[in-house]
Amino acid sequence: MLSTPELASPAAGAAARGAEIDVRIAHREAETADVAVFHLVAADGAALPAFAAGAHVELHLPNSLTRQYALCNGPHDSGRYVIAVLRAPASRGGSSWLHDEAQVGQRLRLVPPRNRFALAHEATHHVLVAGGIGIAPIVAMADRLAVADASFELHYCARSPERAAFRRRILGATWAPRAFWHFLDGPHAAPTALDPVLDAHPAGTHLYVCGPEGFMAWVLGAARAAGWDEARLHRQYFSATVGVAPHDADFELMLAGSGRRLRVARGRSVVQALAEAGVVVPTSCGQGVCGRCVTRVLSGEPEHRDAFLTPAERAAGDFTPCVSRARGARLVLDL
Repeated sequence: MLSTPELASPAAGAAARGAEIDVRIAHREAETADVAVFHLVAADGAALPAFAAGAHVELHLPNSLTRQYALCNGPHDSGRYVIAVLRAPASRGGSSWLHDEAQVGQRLRLVPPRNRFALAHEATHHVLVAGGIGIAPIVAMADRLAVADASFELHYCARSPERAAFRRRILGATWAPRAFWHFLDGPHAAPTALDPVLDAHPAGTHLYVCGPEGFMAWVLGAARAAGWDEARLHRQYFSATVGVAPHDADFELMLAGSGRRLRVARGRSVVQALAEAGVVVPTSCGQGVCGRCVTRVLSGEPEHRDAFLTPAERAAGDFTPCVSRARGARLVLDL
């Protein structure tokens, strides 16, 4: 178990209210051919809000885009936020701007850290699994667990050693013997190399996974098939596939505050229908992974398609209008 409690971010309340802070890029470097690392410090030189391992920040870019990035430095490193950005092959403007336009000294705005990927205090052993750029929050978790003298192991799946971000950092860490490498061009490639890890899950072991959507789906699916309890599975998504399902149909949307009724057509999201009617809902990812657009369903049965809300939050009526829809003919939203 963790021998000391995790730090709860004092900025959590401010972040939930949408507060922002000014930061500047103090340093940037190429971690791999397609991953850039940025060190962000407070623009006024003040201390930054504390964070726990697994946290992320919401970064507001000058091109009007908002993106979420995991913090990959240790929580004890309170003077800066360090993020790793993969140049996405089909970038929607976030990673390409940071790679091509962002310069040292540039000022940005961000929402202080939030954490939905926290380490479980009750775990007796932690299995950390990273795919590609998913190593960003995972390496911070490993650092935190090592400081706490907790039991853990890290499995890093990447295409090759050259494309494995933070490889030098991990190899130089005191906990390097707990890290296991799985390269797609090597003899111990995932996913088969992870089978023995997922098959062995003694009581008290918790699994944490971050990486590409398909990779995470495989790891979580294999873990469930091996008998892992859902409560011991933790994941962090930063992107997801958005598409039209064969059974999608038009449905009516009612806004409880005004009584207005809108039609959400097949192939259009609730956010899009609202925007066309002049009702703006703050959004960021547009893929159901960040939670920025969450609103409340007052009536009707939603079809949840996000990767953000917990079962308890869904049961309480939380709803992600960027991707989720109605199962029936109508939804009433608390708008």
